[in-house]
Amino acid sequence: MKKLLYGTILLALFMTVPMTVMAQVSVRVNIPLPPPIIFPAPPQVVVIPETYVYAVPDVQEEIYFYGGWWWRPWNGRWYRSRYHDRGWVHNRLAPPFYRTVPPGWRNDYRDHRWRGHSWNHERIPHHQLRPNWERWQNNRHWERNKSWNVQGLPPRKQYRSAKPQPKPAQPPRESRGPGKHDKRGR
Repeated sequence: MKKLLYGTILLALFMTVPMTVMAQVSVRVNIPLPPPIIFPAPPQVVVIPETYVYAVPDVQEEIYFYGGWWWRPWNGRWYRSRYHDRGWVHNRLAPPFYRTVPPGWRNDYRDHRWRGHSWNHERIPHHQLRPNWERWQNNRHWERNKSWNVQGLPPRKQYRSAKPQPKPAQPPRESRGPGKHDKRGR
């Protein structure tokens, strides 16, 4: 009788342990990655005037370089990568620089015009972009030395930038020290 009881308990144990393991819940959210864009060579870019956003003009898809990252929208989502041709990961939000990109920039590029002025855009090879983009932005290279390659573009006080601008310093409040009051007794 004891053998039957132990056998039944052992059988019940084997049957319930796998059931509890199988009852686990797994939730996975799969965000599809954009299809690859095949480049015969690393793409050349142009700087979009009055921004420090670099765009790949020779492909139909929108691909940008900004802040050391390659960016591209696809199916209503944004993706970024350190490489132009691989490693794309989903980015929750649209990048801040994107609001500075005029929607018709490709037409301006094609027509060699920017805000009614002749735009002699310079194609920047990949091997020049990578080591120089940060220095160009910090030194304001395009607006100072090249006027964005737009003839007669009037200078602006502040070019559009996705970088937050520093707030002006507030003058320090005058300290009255302990026991000193103004005319109203404060």
